[in-house]
Amino acid sequence: MALNQAVLYEGTVPHETKMLVSLASSYASGCLYCQSHMANLSSIYKASDEKIAALWNFEESELFTPAERAAVRLALKAAKQPNEATQADFDALKEHFDDGQIVEIVASIALFGYLNRWNDTMATELEPLAVEVAERTIGPVGWEPGKHG
Repeated sequence: MALNQAVLYEGTVPHETKMLVSLASSYASGCLYCQSHMANLSSIYKASDEKIAALWNFEESELFTPAERAAVRLALKAAKQPNEATQADFDALKEHFDDGQIVEIVASIALFGYLNRWNDTMATELEPLAVEVAERTIGPVGWEPGKHG
């Protein structure tokens, strides 16, 4: 829990951005449990339901800033296959974030590398609030609780 606290809630990257990065990481890995929780936390940290649902279309969506696009792009690549992250991805991040903030973003991706594998492998049971928010925000784009229900 201390690692989770430090990675997600400390530092200078906006909380909404960290939550969306963590949601993107969970999308890329396929962890339905973490997708529901990060949809909930994204909502708590002021991402609109429309923005959360538009995450898979972040490149074209006007709901995302260029900084958010750079962070989400890296999250999707690194969570899917770490060696897909390129220097160009980091150059795009450097247009919006300093070195410390880039470490925060990568730490969020890495934290969810662990959490996604743990919760999906263990088929962790979803809590009702996470299910409710996920059904509201990402249910319309195909989310279902799967083995976590």
